[in-house]
Amino acid sequence: MTRVLVVDDQFLIRAGLVGLLRAAPGIEVVGEAADGAEAVELAATTSPDVVLMDIRMPGMSGITATERILAGADGAGPPPRILVLTTFDLDEYVYAALRVGASGFLLKDAGPERLLAAVAAVAGGDTLFAPSVTRRLIEALAPHDRVVEPPADLTVLTAREVEVLRLIAQGLSNMDIADHLFISEATVKTHLNRTMSKLDLGSRAQAVVLAYESGLVKPGPTGLPG
Repeated sequence: MTRVLVVDDQFLIRAGLVGLLRAAPGIEVVGEAADGAEAVELAATTSPDVVLMDIRMPGMSGITATERILAGADGAGPPPRILVLTTFDLDEYVYAALRVGASGFLLKDAGPERLLAAVAAVAGGDTLFAPSVTRRLIEALAPHDRVVEPPADLTVLTAREVEVLRLIAQGLSNMDIADHLFISEATVKTHLNRTMSKLDLGSRAQAVVLAYESGLVKPGPTGLPG
């Protein structure tokens, strides 16, 4: 059973999401919040597996709420996966949410099947839902001239871990990376897990953001499949 917390400041949208999720098999709605502050409180008391997070709300934004929810995880279990809900796909607010650890994003006009697939994907550990769209967002909004300092020191990574991170940022799946590097998919996952642990990253999307902001990957064609 996947436990879901729904966060949206608009009552009708929130009620529609809650109704859809409650009707779906294998999902339990553990709470609903009308703003970021309430979301942080409910996440601490209900321990959801997935948080559907509206990004633009009065008071505490979805960005701040995402950061506080992930920072407040008690370590007793995996932190909740945060799936950002947005009206615009190329949205600087969504980029900021991915930067602080959101697992992915979904447009509010997505159909019921896509919403349920997204919840299942992030709940199952697929932290970069719709990789091609997420990559397009990051390429559009990541600083191209590296005016910001890299958020982490990539020298802590092995050469293979750096290569895996680069390929992830270029939009390749674990299976694609395994084929490209002639290693097993399990080995790719091991390299990714070690990378995320060393760099204190909370999601695959956050790793992609880091790869662009550190200059490891440049926006533009990669010449690789994905």
